[in-house]
Amino acid sequence: MTVTQATRAVDVAAIDAALGDFFAGRRGEAEAFGPDFAATVAELESFVLRGGKRIRPVFVWLGWLGAGGDPGGPRAHAVLRAGAAFELLHAAGLIHDDIIDASLTRRGHPSAHVAFAERHRARRFSGDPAAFGVGTAIVVGDLALIWADALVGDSGLPADAQIRVAPVWSAARAEVMYGQLLDLITQAGDDEDVESALRVDRYKTASYTVQRPLQFGGAIADADPALSAAYGSYGVDIGIAFQLRDDLLGVFGDPTVTGKPSGDDLREGKRTVLLATALTLADARDAAAADYLRTKIGTDLTADELDRVRAILVDVGAVARVEEQISVRGERALAVLAASDATDLAKRHLAEMAVTVLQRTR
Repeated sequence: MTVTQATRAVDVAAIDAALGDFFAGRRGEAEAFGPDFAATVAELESFVLRGGKRIRPVFVWLGWLGAGGDPGGPRAHAVLRAGAAFELLHAAGLIHDDIIDASLTRRGHPSAHVAFAERHRARRFSGDPAAFGVGTAIVVGDLALIWADALVGDSGLPADAQIRVAPVWSAARAEVMYGQLLDLITQAGDDEDVESALRVDRYKTASYTVQRPLQFGGAIADADPALSAAYGSYGVDIGIAFQLRDDLLGVFGDPTVTGKPSGDDLREGKRTVLLATALTLADARDAAAADYLRTKIGTDLTADELDRVRAILVDVGAVARVEEQISVRGERALAVLAASDATDLAKRHLAEMAVTVLQRTR
């Protein structure tokens, strides 16, 4: 996602600076354990800083502005630092998710576990490079979670704000794990239910991508319960729409733009809303197409097979149905936003962010 001009010019640059400062302050700790340790930890810094859209910290910032935060006031820098912690939470999720999904690339670069395996080979370490890569990536992902907590604690937020954000931050961390577990269980159980897939999307993506960051920012400014609830409704719908668009891009997107191979979700057999919708529609309209999907999903699809699966997704109406859901959720979120008592500045930027989510190409 490309964020709005207003947030790109100020907030995203400041978020990157906050992350850079945080990592710089941690290098001494890593270097004390030796050069190989420091180089391994440096991969986390590279992973976080070389890509990403920074949408989670931006939503923290907008949640704070919407509840009356002063962008020119003394608390602004602390808000940006605390919001940047969501990037470390996100990094932990991506690193672990790539292991679970056996994904080889992320953002156009080798996934963390692949990079660590390559380092094992380059250093001529003993043992299995792949096992080393996976084990190291798990620990580095855990380190990202620990450092996310540290960044919130060291952000400079005053004690009263720290108390208010604590339950929101706890919910964000827990819910992303709930979503990951639901995803694993849904996929292993061959669950084809659309509602099950939507539940995964809510907890694995919507919660820590939009809903909780907005509420986190609102809590810093002591938002009233009505505004926090509006942030929650907007966040769930926009967050799910974000994931629905991601599902479509994972099948039809340009890998040079998305940074991920096209069709990976299908090869991995991920139980996305797109697939669940396609199976439901195919069962009702085209039994042969339904059988083909069930036979091929979760296998190493050839280019021709992938093209046929794409055609089925379109022909049975699954793509159109998901696009409709994206539009419906976007309209509903914008209506909630308009009726809320968020500041006009935040409403404008949140509306722009919603449109960007709905139309994004990467």
